[in-house]
Amino acid sequence: MTAHRAGLAALGNTPLGDVPGDVRRLDLAVLTGIAAFLGSRLPEGGPWTADQVADALGAAPRHRWIPGRWLTVLADEALVESSAPGRYHRPRRYRRAELAAVRDTLDRARRGLGYPETLTRYLLESLRLLPEQLRDEVSAQTLLFPDGEFGVAAAAYRDNLVNAYLNAAAVEYVRRLAPGRTLELGAGTGSLTVGLLPVLRGCATEYLFTDLSAFFLEEARVRFGGYAFLRAEVLDFSQDLAAQCGPGPFDLVIAVNAAHNAPHVGELLARIRGLLAPGGALLLVETCREHHQSLTSMPFLLSARPGGTRPERRDTRAGTDRTYLTREEWRDSLAAAGLTPRLDLPPVDHPLAAFSQRLFVAARNP
Repeated sequence: MTAHRAGLAALGNTPLGDVPGDVRRLDLAVLTGIAAFLGSRLPEGGPWTADQVADALGAAPRHRWIPGRWLTVLADEALVESSAPGRYHRPRRYRRAELAAVRDTLDRARRGLGYPETLTRYLLESLRLLPEQLRDEVSAQTLLFPDGEFGVAAAAYRDNLVNAYLNAAAVEYVRRLAPGRTLELGAGTGSLTVGLLPVLRGCATEYLFTDLSAFFLEEARVRFGGYAFLRAEVLDFSQDLAAQCGPGPFDLVIAVNAAHNAPHVGELLARIRGLLAPGGALLLVETCREHHQSLTSMPFLLSARPGGTRPERRDTRAGTDRTYLTREEWRDSLAAAGLTPRLDLPPVDHPLAAFSQRLFVAARNP
């Protein structure tokens, strides 16, 4: 469990006993904000169908599915009444003092989980702009990358207890593996890359940093320009990998909060296995449960592109609105692709497991 110890060492003496409670408090605070938004915007009457709510809110065509997703979760948490399947009463209206208390709870939970103040501002701004996001007047990408800067995304995806733990554990594993050729899929902001590159000096012959969006690649070329072995290229991992990567094999393939975007995870894992050298490893960081705190952003990021259609899931998520696979589904999918588990962290009984973010490492058998 060297990787686990390295992850904990990155947290120092930070007390972790309150993490599960703070995760829950942050989830409920954001969900209450969504309930308050719906309660203030929907007129009297009802019960409502999800389509009627989308109409009342003026949702853009590509975002019409999102109110239904919110209502399902609100009903599960007893923040809205459902009088019949698919029909919902308007959430109650919240008093100003109640909303102030919710904001205070959100900020306290954020601090307890190690997020910077930037996250509080981001979550509150996302809640404030829910009407504009639904009408497609403001994009979730703009809120996450204001003025093209990565500070908000770093607060959400790197600067917190669980990501500090996972990144340190991943770096320790990679340090021991000492891969020559590495491929990173959906690398985005490089939240793990920044910690990996220093330990790869001296052993790496190539680090292929890839993303579907050229937006991230130019930033990576500047930020990581001191590493001559790094190359940044556009790559769509829903398509044939070998045709885009050039000749293999790779000693290590990495995907951080990206692999769940594949229409069929099993097919992606099979393509990755085909790129790995015998004994090579796949390293995944994945969220294994949708948290309420992401409901002001993630659904908008997953909507169809303007003028397009939402990508259909063809794996175990087919026919649902689920974004993520469970821990058990990931383990089963890795095994089905011929990849043998090496790491699955944090331990399921550890307080950090409440974040539902996990580090999986699986190897291609020699």
